[in-house]
Amino acid sequence: MRIAYITAGAAGTICGNCLKDNALAAALIEAGQDVLLLPAYTPIRTDEADVSDRRVVFGGVNMYLQARRPFLRRSGLFDRILDHPGLLAWVSQFGVDTQPEKLGAMTLATMQGEAGPHAREMGKLIAVLRDFRPDVVHLTNSMFVCMAGPVRRELSAPVVCSLQGEDYFLAHLPEPYRGRCFELLRRCAADVDLFLAPCRDHAAALAPRLGIGAEEIPAVMPGIALDGFRAGSGSGGPEFVVGYLARIAEEKGLHVLAAAVAKLRAANAGKTIRLRVAGWRGKKEARYLERVARRVPLEDMGYLERAKKIEFLASLDAFSVPAAYGASKGLYMIEALAAGVPAVQPRSGIFPELTAATGGGILCEPGDADDLAAKLQLLMDDRGRARAIGARGRAAVERNFHAGRMAAETLALYERQLRQLQ
Repeated sequence: MRIAYITAGAAGTICGNCLKDNALAAALIEAGQDVLLLPAYTPIRTDEADVSDRRVVFGGVNMYLQARRPFLRRSGLFDRILDHPGLLAWVSQFGVDTQPEKLGAMTLATMQGEAGPHAREMGKLIAVLRDFRPDVVHLTNSMFVCMAGPVRRELSAPVVCSLQGEDYFLAHLPEPYRGRCFELLRRCAADVDLFLAPCRDHAAALAPRLGIGAEEIPAVMPGIALDGFRAGSGSGGPEFVVGYLARIAEEKGLHVLAAAVAKLRAANAGKTIRLRVAGWRGKKEARYLERVARRVPLEDMGYLERAKKIEFLASLDAFSVPAAYGASKGLYMIEALAAGVPAVQPRSGIFPELTAATGGGILCEPGDADDLAAKLQLLMDDRGRARAIGARGRAAVERNFHAGRMAAETLALYERQLRQLQ
């Protein structure tokens, strides 16, 4: 099967969608499928072998300049330079702003598709896809639904669209952009043949925005590439090491975890309790981390590439990323479980489903540092139970939360859509 998968680069940051899309595409290729993983906006960034195409559609620099200088929309004279992957990767080094509060106009213009100011960019995308001749076109998130109509009209291929937490971004756009983008989302959703969600919670959350029933959205839970992961031994001593591994951001709840660790230290005087933090951060996020660290001592491990990330996870006794929103994928929890580390996660988003499916964690109340501290205390007081929880989680990930299973389920849904067209 020929699969065109359009993914979204995140301006040089490590993005959960990039990691998931790249892992899925790699697993589909390994299964013998012909996959074109085509980046939009900027090249993707991943800590695994990058299987994406070098071309970039809807180039971020080009679209930004077109927004500032409308005459550029009428001519493709500079496209080859402005869309060059090298230029886009270079620009991404400087921390391009991806905050929704500042991207309302550009998001709306993109979601308008061929009816908006970037119609020429849509034409360029269709030309690339026409050359590839896909059997299926897969869009990385619902902000790309404007592509569905032109793709179906020009290529006669079914369009699949993933739901990957983009509702959080759209909900934080300023008005009037937020309302208009959600209106476009609902209007264009009718052109999509199949929506996929990473969990039932996210299907239920997005279905009303799309104007369809949650039961119409299959859930394909995330999987990761397991290469290199091993069961860790934790701190290996009397100390208790709690770890955080995710993008450094307030909405990920690092301050809640830090407050919980502070409470844990106060309740266990004389014991060594460490908080180790790792993850990508921009300038804004670095300032947030500094504020948290001034209140609660922590060990900042920086951003870790894959080998160091696996080593970091193996050193932990417990793991938590207490996100303040309904996280849709929870890849960091799956990675922690792959290392045999028990996780304490909020009772929201995908985490109840992951915890039930793996047995590798304990749930806490969202945003409640006291409850998070109490759950960490349980793991610290009973190391045998903590190791057993981690071992169950690791076994479940090896069975069901690897990229190969994710690819097999996704491929089966592609095949179902193709049969319906026959």
